[in-house]
Formats: sequence, C-alpha cells, structure tokens
Amino acid sequence: MLRLTDRAVEKVRQLMAKENKDGHGLRVAVQGGGCSGFQYGLSYEAEQQANDLVLEFDGLKVFVDGMSSMYLEQVTIDYLDTLSGAGFKIENSKSTGTCGCGASFSM
Repeated sequence: MLRLTDRAVEKVRQLMAKENKDGHGLRVAVQGGGCSGFQYGLSYEAEQQANDLVLEFDGLKVFVDGMSSMYLEQVTIDYLDTLSGAGFKIENSKSTGTCGCGASFSM
C-alpha cells in the first residue's frame, strides 16, 4: 500500500507544528481532475472518517478513503529539497502517464 519516507514524515510533522495542527493526521486522497485524469490531494485531518483506512508512519497517522486506496497501491511519498525546488514527490509505479507539470496522472 502507500509508503511515506522518513523525510516526508518529518516534513509533515514540521508543517503541522508550524500551523498548530498538533494531534492531526495527514489525509492522502486521489481526486478526478488535472490534465491526465487524476490528481493527488494532501491535507490535514483532525479525525478518521467512517470509510477510512488508517496507516501509521513513525507515529504519524495517515488517512486514506476507500476510493483512493485502490489508486494508492505501490505509491511512495517523499520530500525533496534541492536547488531546483522543494516539495513532496509522489511516485506511483502503477500510473501509465503524467502531465508535463507532474501534478496529475493517469492509470
């Protein structure tokens, strides 16, 4: 299923602390849209919803709704900070294509 690297977990924790979101988890979702058909969504979530799968990475709770879970198999979320920019990088080995900007994908 979904995997978060140690760098991604640490960055989420830093961002949640900065935005006073202690006690929250991370919601990872797949939504329709973008130029390739699907796009990822990352947001803070205060509590688990009824149909959520709850994963835990070094104490960080990650919530995934039932619909999104089927698109997040073999997905890795990392955080990169390079000379060309910083941000979360989502790698999906099952995607068949991405758009030029990297914000959406197809399956």
